Parts: sequence; structure tokens; C-alpha cells
Amino acid sequence: MKQPARKKASSPRSPRRPSTKHSVSFEYFDPSATVVTLVGDFNQWNQKARPLKRDAGGLWKVTVRLEAGAYQYKFVVNGERWEEDPLNLHRVLNEHGTFNSIRKVGSLPAEKHEP
Repeated sequence: MKQPARKKASSPRSPRRPSTKHSVSFEYFDPSATVVTLVGDFNQWNQKARPLKRDAGGLWKVTVRLEAGAYQYKFVVNGERWEEDPLNLHRVLNEHGTFNSIRKVGSLPAEKHEP
């Protein structure tokens, strides 16, 4: 005689923690480009990690989700040309003697000032 199937004991689900990531949009204008990617310290400067999508007018766009913090980044155009973000004047000198753009995301902890 076959035993009836037992129901699995249901375990209470832990409530989902709200995401601490923020949606951040990046744009780059170049109607002659065939490919534009977003590289930065948030994706280990990987040229294939974040391709942008081009609209009919030549504006390239991508939205990424990032934790609060300050990030360095650039655009790579056609796999060769590494460009700063012309729409962002916040930048820092890098080890190659050029500049990386800086994007601050979310609320950053207040800096402590010592007397």
C-alpha cells in the first residue's frame, strides 16, 4: 500500500532587503561611432561589460545599478579611443597621464574634519 505524500514544512521566508543600488545613466554623443562601451572601476575597466545603445541621432546611452560611492570611468569608442565624459567636469588624473571622469552615486558618508 502506497503512503500518502507528505507536505514539506514551509519555512518562513525572510523579508527581502531593499536594494541599496541606484540607477545611474550615462550618455555619450558620437554619431560616427560604431560601438561605445562604459568602463570603470565598477566593472574592472572591462571593455565588454557595458555596451551603450545608440539612438537614431547618435546619442549612446546605458543605465547601470551602483552602490553609493564615488566611481572613476571612461567611454571606449570603437574599441580604441578612451574618452572622458564630456558632460561631466568632475575628473581625476590617472596613472596614464590622462583623466578619468568621476561619478558620485547616492549619499556618501560625511567626511570627518579634525581640528
